[in-house]
Amino acid sequence: MKTDELLRIVIAALEDLKAQNILVLEAGRITSLFDYMIIASGTSTRQTKALAHHVQEKVKAAGGKVYSIEGEQAGEWLLVDLGDIVVHIMQPTIREYYDLESLWAESSAVKKKIL
Repeated sequence: MKTDELLRIVIAALEDLKAQNILVLEAGRITSLFDYMIIASGTSTRQTKALAHHVQEKVKAAGGKVYSIEGEQAGEWLLVDLGDIVVHIMQPTIREYYDLESLWAESSAVKKKIL
């Protein structure tokens, strides 16, 4: 599956369940681990878990591969590893505390796009 197609599927899945503040960071120029990082917020542990599972279902239904989901027990910060794309789904307080946007935005090679 092409990365652009996978990106569209993930964003649509997040929007389906009303994820907030979806941010796409293009990171392929500064790391070889993945091409894009998506950061989104959910308002509760129930929503963050539902968002991660919905992304997993939609990616698998489209023929993509989900390598792992981390953080399911606590539910405050879930990471969905899709290979070329890493999806962080966080509760707002956790997102504010860790501030991944600032950590990755310091590089001029990172392109931000809010959807």
